Amino acid sequence: MARLGIRTTAAAMGAAVLLVTGCSSGDGGDDLITIDPATAAVSPATTSTPDGVVHPYSGLIDSITFDPITRSAVLVADNPRSVLVVPADGLSGADPASTGRPITLNSDVRDVSIAADGNALLSMDRQVVKLKLTSGEQTSIPVDGQTNSAVELTDGRIAIGTDNGSVHIVDPKTDQSQKVSGFASVDELAVTGDNLSALDHRQTSLTAINLEDGKLGVALRAGEGATHLATDRFGRILVTDTTGNELLVFTADPLLMHQRYPVGESPYAVAYDETADRVWVTLTATNEVVGFDLSSGIPVETGRFKTVRQPNSLAVDSSNGNLIVGSATGDGLQVIPSREN
Repeated sequence: MARLGIRTTAAAMGAAVLLVTGCSSGDGGDDLITIDPATAAVSPATTSTPDGVVHPYSGLIDSITFDPITRSAVLVADNPRSVLVVPADGLSGADPASTGRPITLNSDVRDVSIAADGNALLSMDRQVVKLKLTSGEQTSIPVDGQTNSAVELTDGRIAIGTDNGSVHIVDPKTDQSQKVSGFASVDELAVTGDNLSALDHRQTSLTAINLEDGKLGVALRAGEGATHLATDRFGRILVTDTTGNELLVFTADPLLMHQRYPVGESPYAVAYDETADRVWVTLTATNEVVGFDLSSGIPVETGRFKTVRQPNSLAVDSSNGNLIVGSATGDGLQVIPSREN
């Protein structure tokens, strides 16, 4: 998971340039041309009152992930390390932490994704933990290496990205697995229908993975320093180019870049409201969160809100449009009703 730091300045690279594709035999790693991964800009102190409601929260919030089935948010924080599952109703209370379920784990969580049937996948050191959000029950899937990301495929298999540039595709029912290599690192994964795509921070690239033959497909440059992605109900992959100050919009079948749009300084966290069909992006350089409508072919701004300092994490409750923003400097947990305007 990206940590607080000065935004990396990378050499200018052409967006949507076709990269040389690798294979599944272990190509990549030290043979690849890489850059230092981009990180969020260090936010200035806030000079005005953040919008919505800000709740005090113990810890520096690393990530927020919202599950629409159980209507609960998974909050991962550092210093002190903690994982908390908070029901949506508790997010609007006076003290969300008091209504949440604390989760005890044996190592740091680098990424969280939502799986089927009210489960979340927690990417950790040498394992992925499948967490049942309603009960706290945990099932561990061993992984050979540091896990950066994990997603559940439509057939129930789990794709796991590691920091050594490999994707492990595991069937929890049979323990059978396959390995696809060729990346510098696999930092985030996106499932759109039957398609799987991987975001590589060190190559700032988005690559299609052929699940049938276990090989890499088309790879496209993702701006100058991509950091996070989200998917929408149309099968698009929405990527923040933190170094290039742009929002990039891809489709996966085939992998193509359709839009790139300047959105402000240091776009970082990204979330999608499937009911309102809006993509929301945090701007860490200005302590803002901005919403865009993508339906016209060019992103159109639909809302802009002031946030807590260092808004490195973002989720949205699509049932009501509430934005959930986390501060990575200990300034609290913010809830913004985005549909009141």
